[in-house]
Amino acid sequence: MSPKIDGMNDTKPTPAKANLAVTHVLAVLLERLERSTAAVCPEQYRSVVTHLVREFGVVPASFELGLLLDAHPAAAQLFENLHYETSGLCCSSIVRSHAANEQAKAVIARAMGQSK
Repeated sequence: MSPKIDGMNDTKPTPAKANLAVTHVLAVLLERLERSTAAVCPEQYRSVVTHLVREFGVVPASFELGLLLDAHPAAAQLFENLHYETSGLCCSSIVRSHAANEQAKAVIARAMGQSK
């Protein structure tokens, strides 16, 4: 029997996630299911969400993950729910705040243009 070295884990390999391809595909699928006007099979929905939750568990936080979440609101909401203890509802509130700010700027600019 070979000696065990502290810090080595023989049972859990660390996945190297160089890209977010699988996470992206699942986020697209979830978005389609969320936006579908047809009835969605509960097992299919549950399967996509379960797989996406697993992916969120192994992909590192990154700028690219943030872009993916920005592009797929259903996946972003799931991500927020999974990380609520540490981040609250930070993603959606920032996006909504930014959109409201941009909308307000446009209204003010139009109003100032009309008053001259």
